[in-house]
Amino acid sequence: MNKKLLCAALVVGLGMVAQAASAQEYDDRWYVTGSAGVNFQDSSRGTEDALFGTLGFGKFISPRWSWDVELNYQNPDETASPDLKWSQYGVSIDARYHFRDAGDKWWPYLKAGIGWQRHEEEYYLLGVPMRHRDSNAALNFGAGLQFDFNRLDIRTELAMRADFDKRNAGPDPSQDSFADALLSVGVTYALGPDPAPPVVAAPQPQTTCADLDDDGDGVNNCNDKCPNSQPGQTIGPDGCPVPVSIDLKGVNFDFDKATLRPDAIAILNEAAEILKRYPDLRVEVAGHTDLCGKDTYNQTLSDKRARVVFDYLTSHGVDASRLAGPVGYGESRPLEQTPQTFPACKSEINRRTELNTQ
Repeated sequence: MNKKLLCAALVVGLGMVAQAASAQEYDDRWYVTGSAGVNFQDSSRGTEDALFGTLGFGKFISPRWSWDVELNYQNPDETASPDLKWSQYGVSIDARYHFRDAGDKWWPYLKAGIGWQRHEEEYYLLGVPMRHRDSNAALNFGAGLQFDFNRLDIRTELAMRADFDKRNAGPDPSQDSFADALLSVGVTYALGPDPAPPVVAAPQPQTTCADLDDDGDGVNNCNDKCPNSQPGQTIGPDGCPVPVSIDLKGVNFDFDKATLRPDAIAILNEAAEILKRYPDLRVEVAGHTDLCGKDTYNQTLSDKRARVVFDYLTSHGVDASRLAGPVGYGESRPLEQTPQTFPACKSEINRRTELNTQ
């Protein structure tokens, strides 16, 4: 019977430990513990109630579970012969479940554990002095209150110890178990440095439309009136595509020439800056001629004029991959319809190079 009780208690104790895992924050430092109180002896022992003390160590293994290992000692007097020696000491492993929430400064708890007790007592048998020494198992059950004072905690506890002493030499030697009540006040003292306060993650800032740019055009969703703009488009401050005009009026050529004139340099410099400012902008470099001369000759001349502008832009920081061409259109796209006869066909407006946005 007693073995079955011990096995059951052991299974319960192991179950308590198995359920102790928790992701919450708690003080898991080792602590030393001590207590003092009154051991109300089972009347069947034939001994007087006595003071007792404990000393041990333990720790919390989760916010609500702790376990302790404790040594205990008590030295009661025999009721019939107070002059005879009687002592009892032992060790126990106890688990406590604390009804505790974060921030609580005091809380109740329940206790259960198993232990080993040693008895040493003197007695008379038919007038002959005898000595009884034995060891046996014990079960502990109890309830208490714990008060948190940071590193130091105070416990008040009422417990019952079932002591399976089969060879007790008291008034009833046939009795094989005893129930002692223990009322105590104890302390626990945490070892090691105080735990660092838990790191509280800063709240994530709330995302608003001002933080989003769904179409990636550089204009946030709050201000974007055209939320479906496409890559490569030139976008205005309202998020809508805007036309980009690169005016090359003034980049004209002398008759039958493909060299840049001084007055064209400033215009091309401005065009290069515009292209740098809008890195997604692509343009076609197109060359043209007036209406004088043969078509094949003018085609070659327009190619040369487009090439000289293309080379100037690429030499001034514009990536060639952004420039289509150079393309010569000969005399096929005149801006001014002049007579085909010399010298009226020599229109400077037609002798030009253009940048056509794509």
